[in-house]
Amino acid sequence: MIKTLVKTVRDAKLPAILTPIFVLLESLIEVSIPSVMAKLIDEGITPTEEMPNGDMDAVVKYGIILAILTLIALFFGAAAGYTASRASSRFARNLRQDMYYNIQNYSFSNIDKFSPASLVTRLTTDVQRVQMAFQMITRITFRAPAMLIFAFVFSYRTSAKLSTIFLCVIPFLAIVLAIIVKTAFPVFSKTFKAYDNLNEVVEENVRGIRVVKSFVREEHEKSKFDKASDTIFRLFTKAEKTVAFNAPAMQISVYFCIIMISWFGAHEIVAHGNVEELGLTTGGLQSLFTYTMQILMSLMMLSMIFVMLTMSKASADRVCEVLNERSDIVDGERNLTDIKDGSIEFRNVSFKYYATSEKSALNNIDLRINSGETIGIIGGTGSSKSTLVQMIPRLYDVTDGEVLVGGENVRDYNLEALRSGVAMVLQKNVLFSGTISENIRWGDENATDEEVHHVCELACADEFIQGFPEKYNTYIEQGGSNVSGGQKQRLCIARALLKKPKILILDDSTSAVDTATDAKIRKAFREEIPDTTKIIIAQRVSSICDADKIILLDEGHIVGMGTHDELYASSDIYREIYDSQTKGADIDGAE
Repeated sequence: MIKTLVKTVRDAKLPAILTPIFVLLESLIEVSIPSVMAKLIDEGITPTEEMPNGDMDAVVKYGIILAILTLIALFFGAAAGYTASRASSRFARNLRQDMYYNIQNYSFSNIDKFSPASLVTRLTTDVQRVQMAFQMITRITFRAPAMLIFAFVFSYRTSAKLSTIFLCVIPFLAIVLAIIVKTAFPVFSKTFKAYDNLNEVVEENVRGIRVVKSFVREEHEKSKFDKASDTIFRLFTKAEKTVAFNAPAMQISVYFCIIMISWFGAHEIVAHGNVEELGLTTGGLQSLFTYTMQILMSLMMLSMIFVMLTMSKASADRVCEVLNERSDIVDGERNLTDIKDGSIEFRNVSFKYYATSEKSALNNIDLRINSGETIGIIGGTGSSKSTLVQMIPRLYDVTDGEVLVGGENVRDYNLEALRSGVAMVLQKNVLFSGTISENIRWGDENATDEEVHHVCELACADEFIQGFPEKYNTYIEQGGSNVSGGQKQRLCIARALLKKPKILILDDSTSAVDTATDAKIRKAFREEIPDTTKIIIAQRVSSICDADKIILLDEGHIVGMGTHDELYASSDIYREIYDSQTKGADIDGAE
């Protein structure tokens, strides 16, 4: 874990190194101040036979020294705060960046391991906790032991006998701290998982707010939120109750030390007549009180650090899980960048989503698609239609067999080159916040306005875009919530066409489009992109009836293949689907 986090320090390295240096200097100066105060009291304030009213010259002298030391300590403290802040901020930025970039490299199987809500929590709450821990490590983690050591050395110089009192307290605090850490850590780990659940509830509610309101399920959603929120409350309360024992343990230790030092110190001062050469003086006793507070406050800071690091360790583990996750789909060894044509071949392909699954999603698929062909895929829900086409751009890798594109195994291609040559309009259409033009240019950021307009005309999107006041500059809300389902699908098709792909895959992406518009889009495909291999997954037979070849899938098996007429004559399943959809209607949707 530490090695993984250290790699993200990078430009935060210099301020992270400077911070402990400033902290050590600050601590050394702060610990020297009580010794100067002791001199001021003994030589300047305490009356003697020669100077019954004290020595004002000594007061001024040590007063100036104290002022200078205070200013120097203030400077180093401010410098340490500044560098610690910069180091932790840069570290958190690098951490979020590395996590986000790594997520972009994930394959679908990697993404399946993490829920979206969990990834959001890890990128925000968990990173923030790790940032706080990093700042504490660079500053307080050095300050507390430095102050502890320096203060103990100075107190030992003042009175070796009384300094042994601290040695009695440290084991007690160590035992209390160990119990707190051991008890609180498991609870904090559960708390962060509860945060994932809370984020998931909120995200699900926000995304499905229209469904929630249409079914009047607001109270149900409130109860889900209350349950998730209450779980976090109970876990945090339980953990904080344990951590709360830290404060009384520290107070007991502080008061015990003060009482012991007061008792034995007073006796020693009286016994030696307040003479420094013979033993403890009034100024020395006063400095011991200060060192007591410094030592025990250092121990308190150490205990707080342990508690904070205990909380942060759970977050750091979750962050490292994202950073250490490696995509199981990488560029092929041959790293091919040129796709000869849009031909596709499946050779005895089988696929499982999980290695431990008993049942395969695809079974022994053998299929040859020629470049430029239009292929229709149809089948019942759960027949693995989408799974089949996701093998082509390597969104998933086959479990057995091989997939070839342009005569080459897809595992031999450079991933970017392969996916640039394959355009997919997924079953779940996604538009991003931005203008229509910006969304279309996801297909080609350098495309001209004429090219954007042309692909929108092919996708039958131009007709409704021209109806918007801002036309192609119309702003699309996140997820495309301000356009209809059919409009969203047509925009996504236009975006895919702008890639000028060798293979175009439409995964049930005209389901929200009327049959007449669907027919126009298919006609545009035939006339405008005849050399592009087109794979159309559809629930409507009318969307694929004119395809060169139709593939009928059932439970991950190809149970029929041929033209519309061939399948209608040979397949009972296909005939049943066709008849159920076309009773009393023309195949192209005309009544």
